[in-house]
Amino acid sequence: MEQFEAEINIPDQLPLLPVRDIVVFPYMVIPLYVGRDQSIASVNEALNEDRLIFLACQKDPADEEPETDEIYEVGTVAVILRMLKMPDNRIKLLVQGVKRGKITEHLEPDEGYRVKFEEIEDGEEEENPESEALLRHIKEQLAHAVTLGKPMLPDLIAVIESIEEAGKLADIIVSNLGLKVDEAQEILELEDTLDRLKKVGEFLTREISILEVQQKIMNDARGEIDKSQKEYFLREQLKAIKKELGEEDDFSAEMEEYRKKIKKCKMPKKVNEEAMKQLDRLSKMHQDSAESTVARTYLDWMIEVPWSKTTKDKLDIKESKAILDEDHFGLDEVKDRILDFLALRKLKTDMKSPILCLVGPPGVGKTSLGMSVARAMGRKYVRMSLGGVRDEAEIRGHRRTYIGALPGKIIQGMKTAGSNNPVFMLDEIDKLGSDFRCDPSSALLEVLDPVQNVNFVDHYMGVPLDLSKVMFITTANYLDPIPAALLDRMEMIQIPGYTEEEKVKIAEKYLIPRQKSENGLDDYELRFSKNSLSALISGYTRESGLRNLERTIGTVFRKIGRKIAEGDKRKSFMVTDKALEKYLGPEKFTGDEELKENEVGTVTGLAWTPVGGEVLFVECTKFKGKGVLNVTGQLGDVMKESARAAFTYVRTIGDKFDIDPEDFEKLDIHIHAPAGAIPKDGPSAGITMATALVSCFTGRKVNKKVAMTGEITITGKVLPIGGLKEKLLAAKRHGIEKVLVPAKNEKDLRNLPKYAKNALEIVYVSQFEEVIEHALLD
Repeated sequence: MEQFEAEINIPDQLPLLPVRDIVVFPYMVIPLYVGRDQSIASVNEALNEDRLIFLACQKDPADEEPETDEIYEVGTVAVILRMLKMPDNRIKLLVQGVKRGKITEHLEPDEGYRVKFEEIEDGEEEENPESEALLRHIKEQLAHAVTLGKPMLPDLIAVIESIEEAGKLADIIVSNLGLKVDEAQEILELEDTLDRLKKVGEFLTREISILEVQQKIMNDARGEIDKSQKEYFLREQLKAIKKELGEEDDFSAEMEEYRKKIKKCKMPKKVNEEAMKQLDRLSKMHQDSAESTVARTYLDWMIEVPWSKTTKDKLDIKESKAILDEDHFGLDEVKDRILDFLALRKLKTDMKSPILCLVGPPGVGKTSLGMSVARAMGRKYVRMSLGGVRDEAEIRGHRRTYIGALPGKIIQGMKTAGSNNPVFMLDEIDKLGSDFRCDPSSALLEVLDPVQNVNFVDHYMGVPLDLSKVMFITTANYLDPIPAALLDRMEMIQIPGYTEEEKVKIAEKYLIPRQKSENGLDDYELRFSKNSLSALISGYTRESGLRNLERTIGTVFRKIGRKIAEGDKRKSFMVTDKALEKYLGPEKFTGDEELKENEVGTVTGLAWTPVGGEVLFVECTKFKGKGVLNVTGQLGDVMKESARAAFTYVRTIGDKFDIDPEDFEKLDIHIHAPAGAIPKDGPSAGITMATALVSCFTGRKVNKKVAMTGEITITGKVLPIGGLKEKLLAAKRHGIEKVLVPAKNEKDLRNLPKYAKNALEIVYVSQFEEVIEHALLD
């Protein structure tokens, strides 16, 4: 090597080859692949001169055209030993490092890179005990690393043993350690040879630590394998000995127990074949292997699923009706559907169970109704909440190839029920989540299809399960998020909100006794006065359901419980109107101020929301302008279009109401729906906005006790709308006396309670002129 160096005359400038992911050291021989045009030009220039080239590592290996500041200053002068052109126009080089160098200037040749540099000379090494000790220590460390498994050629080890120069030893060792670029560059830039050798020693120490841990892991793994093999042979010998003695081992007893359980389950033929097949596989496995654990878990699930266990339905219609009435007030449509099914079960025993979807606002008793139905029918009850479920595997299970795989919630629910005909409640089906990876609603298509669910296959089980005997009941607050294909598989039953009269009866029969018990007041007589319960419902709660009402009753009872705890000796308490204010504070809902006075341009409308019906007021005013119509109140596109249609129709009939045609040109109109923070949409406020416009232009006041709902066309026709039952109940709740509804909605009032019909004067209209007759005052 010394002779080789002496023969090379290194100039002060050379072609530059930026290299990626590697730092080249002196004495290092390495192949390089060159593919960039600039780099190929530098190589060609070096070959045309004296085959010398300056190698420097670039800081970012992903940079295809590195700038001068992106290349390390310290590099290595190398000689090109061989060059081979590849078929893909790349060049393969074999280079050997010769000398360190530091770039002083980047030149700008026509092609490639070229730099000026100055050579970095190794300092003269003094022979002293410290340097001699360091040399020996480094060689010993390297030998230790090789014994621990560090790959290194025997010839290279022999060369290293013969080296006595610290700089050369450091360069040769570090080039074979496989360091990261920044670590190798740090060593390359050290000029002092002893410092460089010490740094190499640090990296060697780290490498030895890693190799020792690696060796320990390998020894432990080998020991575990040897131990497992030894145990296996011993167990096999023990099994053979027990067989000779006529004794049965635990594993054989376990397999026999599985056979008995499988036979007892009375599985369908295909399922039984699969179970026996898995049992046969398990019997041939080592009983402590991971595979046997998976097989055992699968067999346990196969045994626990109720393949043939069926509960007997109660077919006494009167008793079932009594149970349903005992648990829930009202909900006649749902109860009738359940009783119809039980009646038909008497005629046809193998009849498929219905799949019902209960749709209504929160708190009306949809979920608790499932438990009541199960009790009335004498069936087991299982509930699964679908809110936020976004993984299809939650429904259909994971395949057994995954670690920790389990069946889906359907199979788990069937196991919990212990029968193949439970009432299965799928709660909040409208809250199912989905994203670009999974859509659990699609997995439910098979579950809720009476034709397909005869052979429902869970991914984990891999065998068909008959779900046709299961009575699925789903619940939802609204139908919009539910896919059409899923809706088509279910029988919809609408559950509207409760009226005040219904809430009073439910509170007296269910809520008050339950809250008395929950608050530890069973030994006390607690009563509400005749008017106080109605005042509590109207003044402190405003909802379609009952949850807030029950919480409020609970608050009253807790206040009474506190008085008793503080020393009140009374055994009987009467909750009056005054007591309500004492316990709950002032009324939260004091009635709609808008309903107290008749005004010009303010009309009472009705709206449907996911939590029930509501009263919606529409205001209209006019002022000098250019005939522009402004609509505000966070209205949706459909409602805005409805406002424009109403305005167009009012302009066409303005002469009938003595409206000056010039008013439409000289005045701007502003229609506003209060509660601007709440989004509103839909066409059902069409006649409400048209009435507000006519009132505004004519100056006639609107009767506030008249509410209305209906879509309007530009020819004045009143079209039908949805959610009428909920809207009428809201009108009843707010003390409205007369309601104008589209004539084509008359059929939708069949299920309206009689007391609601009797409390409201319902007028059917088909033309807008009929609306004006009832709504405007002279």
